[in-house]
Amino acid sequence: MNNELIEIIEGLKGYLSYLKMLGIKEIPVSQQLAVSSQQSEKSVPHIPNHESQPPTLSLEDIQNEIGDCRRCKLWHTRKNIVVGSGNPKAELIFVGEGPGEDEDIQGLPFVGRAGQKLTEIIEKGMGLKRKDVYICNVVKCRPPGNREPEPDEVSTCKPFLEKQIAAIKPKVIVTLGRPATATLLNNRRITISRIRGIWHEYNLSASVPLLQQEGSTESTIIKLMPTYHPAYLLRNYTPEVRRQVYDDMKKVIKELGVIKK
Repeated sequence: MNNELIEIIEGLKGYLSYLKMLGIKEIPVSQQLAVSSQQSEKSVPHIPNHESQPPTLSLEDIQNEIGDCRRCKLWHTRKNIVVGSGNPKAELIFVGEGPGEDEDIQGLPFVGRAGQKLTEIIEKGMGLKRKDVYICNVVKCRPPGNREPEPDEVSTCKPFLEKQIAAIKPKVIVTLGRPATATLLNNRRITISRIRGIWHEYNLSASVPLLQQEGSTESTIIKLMPTYHPAYLLRNYTPEVRRQVYDDMKKVIKELGVIKK
């Protein structure tokens, strides 16, 4: 096997691995791929739009990939898988840790008391509409008793969260509470009271390898703002905590360029 053929095979293997990572399981072929024997330069199979228009993720594809998930032990006690809801082109994503009882019943994120508080923050505090943002969780099934997701559960579900972020490509991510913040910052030792209100960066291309094509000018760094989980506010809604969350959201509004009405 000559070196030219080896390069062609390696190139195809790398591209097929990239498609698999994006959740693409089938490749429609409308015409045969050909390599001209008369070319003087090294030839590679032509795959339409690979460089100019890389395959894109969609939230529907991700939901289909999740399917009737039984990848971790949480499926034994769940009623519904809670993938996410909101604008698929949102500039702002809110990420919590996992569904609660109300979310498990309805199959939608943040619809219980904590969800009502989050809606209040979005609409009254930020002057946005809930339907214009996207809301999801690290794990998609309710942990029993609303406990924190365990490391194996997080590691199983995290790739789907990363794909959701990659599909939407928001301008800002707001992580709600310590577990969500620790997951996206890859630091389990963080203390939310110490890092809330401080801008961090989420590297999209590092989380979803090969998402960025060589030569692309599109930024893969997304600004990330940690803040308290709405459930914490329900337990500790002091004037100081309320001010802190309001200050955090003011920074997000400024970053988004939103003029509060």
